[in-house]
Amino acid sequence: MAAQDYDSQLLESVSVRRRRLRDAVLFGAQRQRRSLDERLGKVFAGIVVAAVLCAGCVGWSFVSHRLIGKSPYGSPVQPSSSPSVASSAR
Repeated sequence: MAAQDYDSQLLESVSVRRRRLRDAVLFGAQRQRRSLDERLGKVFAGIVVAAVLCAGCVGWSFVSHRLIGKSPYGSPVQPSSSPSVASSAR
């Protein structure tokens, strides 16, 4: 059990060291730029996720109201085939 803990700690420390070395090679002494780039990436990803969620909610609302047969504005939605079927039956 202790050997597995040591192995996992060793692997984690190696991955942290590699990430730090990679960041040092890529950014050098520009640590502020790196943190700003990371924050901007997270903000952009958050905006994209929020837009996708909003579009999904609007789409789900539209589809569910079409399936139920109610308009979100209070008047019932009639399928385009209903008036022609009703008028041809008379």
